Amino acid sequence: MLDRRRFLEVLAALGVSQAVPAGAQPRFTGDPFALGVASGYPRPDGMVLWTRLLGAPGPLAIPVRWEIAADEAMRTIVARGVAEAHPAWAHSVHVEPRGLEPDRWYWYRFLAGDAVSPIGRTRTAPAAGTAAARLRFAFASCQHYERGYYSAYKHMVRDDLDLVVFLGDYIYESSARINTVRSHERTEEPVALDEYRNRYAQYRSDPDLQAAHQAFPWIVTWDDHEVDNDYAGDRQEDGAAPEEFLLRRAAAYRAYYEHMPLPASMRPGGPKMQIHTTQGWGSLASFYLLDARQYRSPQACPRKAGGGNEVDVGACAELHDPARSMLGTAQEAWLERQFTASRAAWNILAQPVLMAERKGRSGERQTAWTDSWDGYPAARKRLLESVSARKLANPVVIGGDVHMHFVADLKLDFDDERAPVVASEFVGTSITSPAGAWARNMPAILAENPHLKYGSGERRGYVRASIAGGRFNAELIGVETVRKPESRAQVMARFVVEDGRPGPQRA
Repeated sequence: MLDRRRFLEVLAALGVSQAVPAGAQPRFTGDPFALGVASGYPRPDGMVLWTRLLGAPGPLAIPVRWEIAADEAMRTIVARGVAEAHPAWAHSVHVEPRGLEPDRWYWYRFLAGDAVSPIGRTRTAPAAGTAAARLRFAFASCQHYERGYYSAYKHMVRDDLDLVVFLGDYIYESSARINTVRSHERTEEPVALDEYRNRYAQYRSDPDLQAAHQAFPWIVTWDDHEVDNDYAGDRQEDGAAPEEFLLRRAAAYRAYYEHMPLPASMRPGGPKMQIHTTQGWGSLASFYLLDARQYRSPQACPRKAGGGNEVDVGACAELHDPARSMLGTAQEAWLERQFTASRAAWNILAQPVLMAERKGRSGERQTAWTDSWDGYPAARKRLLESVSARKLANPVVIGGDVHMHFVADLKLDFDDERAPVVASEFVGTSITSPAGAWARNMPAILAENPHLKYGSGERRGYVRASIAGGRFNAELIGVETVRKPESRAQVMARFVVEDGRPGPQRA
């Protein structure tokens, strides 16, 4: 027979829990809100509110009260309710209030027992079809905890933003081992659910990251390190059997959902989780958040079982196979439908990697890095042809991954300098992750690729962007160092895209 404790553990594993008895106060072993609060995916009448309780009393479901106010002092409560923090979901809470006013700021908090969370600030989006005057947002990626402090977020919190867009590598599954500033609590790569949960909890404990979540609503997509370096679909870098890797992917996806302000519609089912979606901002802008990992074809011509590498473009026939996809056929079709239906003045494709071609040279050979869009040239051309054929208004692609700032013209034919520009691209450097050999070869890269208008891997940071007055403005921000908690930041370059004229220009 099972004793009571083991019985509750079994129920929790099955997704069933016993709730704290009505009227009883849960007792926590510490501050249950030590991971902070967050919000995301603003709608005209609401948004997603998030927290996760720590130190919950065993495998019990905990009632969590939530409140939304029209003022920072939380005196004018406009919405409230109770959600259940379930042990099967790591006592995370995802609340989706409705009935709020469009295009305005709100404040919120959570209460569990006698514990009260920090007060977060969030906002609703403008109503559909409303001609919003402006949109201000930042985008960021690649925040390896061991590689430095999140001082970039100190500066982002001071910015006048409506939204933050995170473009992948929220956690790193691998440990750096050398040139580290701080350490993962566990250096082995996470594989099981509890291991991924602990990794997220450590990242979420960072005060600067918490402050950025507390200040603005976020929308997010992932890249590879949320699961495993360079994974593609059901194939991981070291070539583990798909069945084994999908178990790991299921654990990683579940932990991702548990720690992000995601709507319930994105709740994962095993190794499957749909995160590609749209985010509207009245008639001014639409974001298309893309998933470039879950559905992609394996990298071409791998040197080992899987993962990316530099290949000779002329010697790797697989590279040019039109059947290969970065997004998967279903997501490609979905995106094409979104393009057809769009009435937004600006259309922003938020995805994790550099889309522009980055030619490399090895002697007389042209090379390509297979884990980026260069490894999927036919899929890239299909996407850009869809943008062009549907005359998508003011398309702008934003990305991360490469730990460098890039600004680029996107073309159907990168080899033809006279080919028309189809879209504009801005890639942000990393929050902490160091730049690699590309940064040292930047002059050669820019000379070989004239469609790359700017490139720099000198600093960590983010990109601050705005849309107003018929212009898309981008400021590329870099901090002096990530090896200290405090660091000055500066604008490294400014670019602008004019309404109806694809292609970034120096501002």
